[in-house]
Amino acid sequence: MQNDKFDIEILKLIENKLDYINSIAKCNYNDNPELMDTIENLAQVAKMFAQIRIQELKGLEKTSSPQGFIVSKLANSYSRMQNYEKQKKEINVPPWKL
Repeated sequence: MQNDKFDIEILKLIENKLDYINSIAKCNYNDNPELMDTIENLAQVAKMFAQIRIQELKGLEKTSSPQGFIVSKLANSYSRMQNYEKQKKEINVPPWKL
């Protein structure tokens, strides 16, 4: 008996929810481009992990370069978060005194 930690049907459900998150981020891109782009990229990374796991469970290998895809999407999100953190630190708000 194979003791898998992941179930194909649950992974498909996860993929579906990540597609939804991705589509909402795309539709609302103009509201906050940096945030929506980051969310979209992270949803794509998570979906790729789910797809690869499904392929492994089925004994298939369809995706040719999942690692390259994941690294590139993650790099974009990582860079945006670093920029956000820098901007937040650069805002010099004087301390409020009573």
